[in-house]
Amino acid sequence: MKVFLAQSAGFCYGVERAVELTKKAAAESGCCVMLGDLIHNAHVVAELEALGVRKIAGPDDAPEGATVVLRSHGERREMVEELTARGLRCVSAACPNVLRIQTLVGQAEEDGRQVIIIGERNHPEIQGIASYCRHPLIFGGPEELAAWLAEDSARRDLPITVAAQTTCIRELFETSIKILKKQCTNAKIFDTICNATRKRQSEAAEIAWRVDAMVVVGDPRSANTKHLTEICIERCPRVLQIEGADELSPDFFNGCSVAGLTAGASTPAGIIKEVYATMSEEIKNVESGEESFEELLNQSFKTLNTGEKVTGIVTAVGPTEVQVDVGAKQAAYIKASELSDDPNAKPEELLKVGDEIEAYIVRVNDIEGYAELSKKRLDTVKVWENIEQAVEDKTVMEGVVTEVNKGGVVVSVKGVRVFVPASQSGMPRGADLETMVKSKAQLRITEVNRARRRVVGSIRSVADEARRAAQDEVWNSIEVGKRYTGTVKSMTAYGVFVDIGGVDGMVHISELSWSRIKTPSEVCKVGDAMEVYVISFDAEKRKISLGVKDRGVNPWEDFMSKYRVGDVATVRIVKLMTFGAFAEVVPGVDGLIHISQIADRRIEKPGDVLSEGQEVDAEIIAVDEEKKKISLSIRSLLAPAEESTDAE
Repeated sequence: MKVFLAQSAGFCYGVERAVELTKKAAAESGCCVMLGDLIHNAHVVAELEALGVRKIAGPDDAPEGATVVLRSHGERREMVEELTARGLRCVSAACPNVLRIQTLVGQAEEDGRQVIIIGERNHPEIQGIASYCRHPLIFGGPEELAAWLAEDSARRDLPITVAAQTTCIRELFETSIKILKKQCTNAKIFDTICNATRKRQSEAAEIAWRVDAMVVVGDPRSANTKHLTEICIERCPRVLQIEGADELSPDFFNGCSVAGLTAGASTPAGIIKEVYATMSEEIKNVESGEESFEELLNQSFKTLNTGEKVTGIVTAVGPTEVQVDVGAKQAAYIKASELSDDPNAKPEELLKVGDEIEAYIVRVNDIEGYAELSKKRLDTVKVWENIEQAVEDKTVMEGVVTEVNKGGVVVSVKGVRVFVPASQSGMPRGADLETMVKSKAQLRITEVNRARRRVVGSIRSVADEARRAAQDEVWNSIEVGKRYTGTVKSMTAYGVFVDIGGVDGMVHISELSWSRIKTPSEVCKVGDAMEVYVISFDAEKRKISLGVKDRGVNPWEDFMSKYRVGDVATVRIVKLMTFGAFAEVVPGVDGLIHISQIADRRIEKPGDVLSEGQEVDAEIIAVDEEKKKISLSIRSLLAPAEESTDAE
């Protein structure tokens, strides 16, 4: 009997990483526990327990000072928070792909989108992902999804974000996606099925078509193992799911000339080898055509061809290159210069060990055993595809202004040059476009000609839309007394205009300060941040009156608490009149020095003795509390000196 072994059978990167992390934690910690089963494989869990890694059911079971390993499926958010609150050291062995989905659904809900997850409702991975958003919807497949949409036609217009369990059966996910694309108007779809899962399922299906019997090795609790079994059952007349070689029966292979073998992602290589050896007892030695387990594994390595796209896992990140496991005999790497269009980007800032990465094969050297890859080239192709799609979807893209060109500016959008005409730059006519260079810009793509590598965009359309949205937000929420932090946009002789979020309001000069000022420039300038509040507004005429002065402070009360008639105060001359001078006693309170009280002699006008801004001592000679008027005298302070001189 001939046995076909699936090349992807056994530990995936995420499981292998989880096991190694746990072993390392056990070696470093005097007390190490795992929260539930690290992976769905009893053999591995037993091996870890033999190393002293005890399994606990929940945070309450964790001993004080213990190191807690979080399982590869990911953990519920509240569970992690509870462990952290207790001050326990947590080592996350969660698969990087699962962590990515947790972040994705959390962000989607923050953006106001309805999260839909395709997967097994009671699986720990799904429970963990669901805990990162408040109102997720979980569907086991297309039937449940279709029924939900049929219940209320309004659901078809909801902003929806869709993700899948990493081990979801691809056919179930793709059928669900067809329903969403056909019926929903605002659905964002993320294919989050693990690449290793996708490959494993595809190989299992291909082998199952060709064999008389199929064996699937893995723990019955393992979702990906169960899905492999379901896929094989649809294509092969005889399928057996087992945990180990001791469950194999010779009778199962009666009449079989060829059999297939695959295994779930959490199945150790030793168990696969043992099962393979048991299935292969009838095969002769190597001279007679026997293929050893190792030879079959070697045959399973993919062939790399220049120009093809390949997916791999980052295994090492260095300053000049990144090493990638692409499932081939050759060692694959990406030069730092081929990672990104940004010449200043460092590999460690872009990638980390365990990340999945797609790249083009630039060169294969079978003699020296290496393959050179380029992520930058693949990204460029994808960017062109995204840009073409962005025209249809009117998607907002982001780039950096790199240069001023004839008639406009050039924006680099992930390496693609986008020309923005001056009229669409968002700058006023005649403005210096050089000031935009090196700044980030959001824009919409309005025209694409890939053959000529010509792309045209508009910054103004995005800015106008953002401004309209901000204006609507202000007018929808504005009310008298509401405070804003605004920016001074322009100044006039009678006040300033302040932008409070896309809408300008007027601050009259009398509202700028309690003190008497001649021009707004005495207290502010264009570009200043200013704390303001709404005095009144007319939504129909789109006018807003703003104030700056603190209504909680009463300058008159401040004056009355400090001074009485007969007191002497140092005052500042703020305005000269023909009949006298006004002087500021405290900010916001002025007193009048009558022309007869300015000097000890007759003067023609106040300006003969005083000047605006001058500080002098004056006596408070009268206070009218009802009318809030103050009379001051400089002369009264000079009179005693005059009398003394006359006496001499």
